[in-house]
Amino acid sequence: MPVLLQLDSSSAGADSVSRRLTAEFAAQWRGRGADRTVIVRDLHAEALPHLPHASLHWPARLRPAEAPAFPEAEARQSALIDELLGADVLVIGAPMYNYSLPSTLKAWVDHIHVPGLTAPFDVDSQPLRGKPAVIVTTRGASYDAGSATEGWDHAVPPLRIILETALGMRVEVVAVSRTLALTVPAMAGERAAFDAEYAAAQQELARLAAVL
Repeated sequence: MPVLLQLDSSSAGADSVSRRLTAEFAAQWRGRGADRTVIVRDLHAEALPHLPHASLHWPARLRPAEAPAFPEAEARQSALIDELLGADVLVIGAPMYNYSLPSTLKAWVDHIHVPGLTAPFDVDSQPLRGKPAVIVTTRGASYDAGSATEGWDHAVPPLRIILETALGMRVEVVAVSRTLALTVPAMAGERAAFDAEYAAAQQELARLAAVL
């Protein structure tokens, strides 16, 4: 039974562009067969707490002997890792907030990135190697190549490092910029460019949903 894990982190609710796109991807992916299951984790509506101690960034065997025990936090972390390991495809809605990740999404990353368990460290551990991950990222403004804001996106690069380099997943990125053209009068002149990027993102996500 193929399983898709859909993570949403936008705080914009029904107005969220990233949520609309992850939902479209999930619906098209699920439509390929009645045996397909989509697990939706809303990281904003049900925000994860921060890890209570730095030792939880490591598997138990690599923690200092004097590290305190946090049974509830460890059980939560284990459940999140098992949920990810059980998925055949991952799709993440990752809006860029203040040029970086939403804190809710960062908390999820901190739970599932465990060197020596989900990523290599003292052992060559990459249980997610080769699994596909789709990052759906949305940005309020424009970060086009050659622009003054090129390189200001600090949302996608860390996700690539974690998912692609550390976890070994096959990462696809689908981006839509200029989302503020929908709500900010000063950005109204960017609406046509937004519409074109949004349509292109829909097409790319439909293609990915058909092959992943």
